[in-house]
Amino acid sequence: MKISSSLLKRAKKWILIGSIPLVTIFSFGFVDNYFELSKNLDIFATLLRELNTYYVDDIKPGELIKHGIDEMLNTLDPYTEFYAESDIEDYKMMVTGQYGGIGSLIRQKGDYVMIGEPYEGFPAQKSGLMAGDKITEIDGKSIKGKSTSDVSKLLKGQANTSVKVLVERDNEKKPFEITLVREEIKIKNVPYYGVVADGIGYIKLTGFTENAAKEVKTAFQELKEKNKIRALIFDVRDNGGGLLKESVDIVNTFVGKDQTIVEQKGKVKEMNRIHKAMYTPLDTTMPIVVLANKNSASASEIVTGSLQDLDRAVVLGQRTFGKGLVQQTVPLSYGTQMKVTIAKYYTPSGRCIQELDYLHKNTQGKAEHIPDSLIREFKTKNGRSVYDGSGIFPDIKLEPKTYALITGTLAQKNYFFDYATKYRLSHNAITTSKEFSMTEDEYKDFLQYIADKDYKYTTKSEKSLEELKKNTESEKYFENIKKDYDDLKSKIEENKKEDITNYKTEIKNILEEEIASRYYFQRGRLESVLRADNELKEAIKVLNDKQLYESILAGKGPYKLIGKHGETTAKANTAEEDEDEVIPADIKKDSKDMKKPEDNKTPKKKGG
Repeated sequence: MKISSSLLKRAKKWILIGSIPLVTIFSFGFVDNYFELSKNLDIFATLLRELNTYYVDDIKPGELIKHGIDEMLNTLDPYTEFYAESDIEDYKMMVTGQYGGIGSLIRQKGDYVMIGEPYEGFPAQKSGLMAGDKITEIDGKSIKGKSTSDVSKLLKGQANTSVKVLVERDNEKKPFEITLVREEIKIKNVPYYGVVADGIGYIKLTGFTENAAKEVKTAFQELKEKNKIRALIFDVRDNGGGLLKESVDIVNTFVGKDQTIVEQKGKVKEMNRIHKAMYTPLDTTMPIVVLANKNSASASEIVTGSLQDLDRAVVLGQRTFGKGLVQQTVPLSYGTQMKVTIAKYYTPSGRCIQELDYLHKNTQGKAEHIPDSLIREFKTKNGRSVYDGSGIFPDIKLEPKTYALITGTLAQKNYFFDYATKYRLSHNAITTSKEFSMTEDEYKDFLQYIADKDYKYTTKSEKSLEELKKNTESEKYFENIKKDYDDLKSKIEENKKEDITNYKTEIKNILEEEIASRYYFQRGRLESVLRADNELKEAIKVLNDKQLYESILAGKGPYKLIGKHGETTAKANTAEEDEDEVIPADIKKDSKDMKKPEDNKTPKKKGG
């Protein structure tokens, strides 16, 4: 199949392996395909024209076509997307990480939107806005009933323009007005780096927008030169991906020049290419542990998979998302754009880690997993066995962190957030986020704060008991066991009252994270989180055990095979908490409808 050179020149150079949508159509090769395309375009245009003429009510052609395009693309994969002209600025922000605004997370609560977390050093924080401040008016107009998306559009705008917000704060008797001058906001790809143990550095990477590799290199150089680190922990957990080029340059930081890092192969041969390390690396020998989890996707998987294939780093955590597709932007008419999947990518061993087959969908329209019979074995540089079709398996598997139901319920009800707001208004300062710990009296104050609040939840035991009641009632046995049933139910209720004590440690940890963020913002939150991060502690153990680290990369014993469906990778010998009622760790980040990213609507990470 051929593609015209003019179309290639028009195509943007933004190649993405992540959360950024791209779309295009390469249907020009065979006469039959061209006729089919022309015929159906003519049918569509005729239908729309006649619909506009005869339909009983006035229609909105733009909305109809946008909906039609979206539904058409939904039959392909989740990463092929259309961008209307009005969405282009948001799209650019996804690629560059930049936008004009006030620099703050915002969140919905009731009829209003409030400040969730200001970004340090940007207008919201510099003007004195604090997490928990309720915005009631923007430029003199009430925002009651407006969503975070509506408020986002009002807060963002060209740099150096001003916006007035009327704010209510709990300890202030009257609302007060603040005038903010918007700035060009650049969301950092590396929000935190530092030393986490003797001689061990840590870099947290949250995105792959432009300059991600530069941020990683700057952080690594400082840790190496100023802090004299001897080993590195590179954290890509919950990183949904982004620009392919940035992932290649990040791997290049740690591997030799001219080393193949990733290859992309698709239908259009002119777009197939091998991406190699183009620059002199900063370090090719320092021991590295990569932290990854189920939300590490696309560009994160290129970095993780390439370092694993080249036996340059030990991977620790959980199996990654499994997105092995490449997208590219293509400009369309009238200022619109499309993000289209143009290729699959292959790590240095030759494997493609794409887990879902979007070409073959089941009767419900869902993509099927790559069948086990088609999963193939590949070899790392040192001869370790790795497999395609199912994400990146870690060298050392750890169980994902979970939280008790009471903890998740308190988070969903926003009691952690609200208490931290209360705490900040009554405490002007705290110690550093690395050292801050709530006193017993402060924790008791939190318990008193939630004492009259509703945080009901249903345990698995209660669900099982209700199922028993339902079954025994249908079988006419319930009256005979009613007393036992009531006794069990009462005992479970009594035990639930102890949850606030039994899970004190994790509740206290989350409170400390939230409070630390009120004084030290995102950096403070991350520093507080790391104190109780068991995966980080396990990574430190691996890096402090030279023999273990080398045996993993050499593929000795249990480390010869790195993972395949139905098989397990080596598992860390860590004590696991005996928690009967648990929920995924990310529940503590607040429910979807309560927290929205950025006043410029940062993209959702779909795992790709």
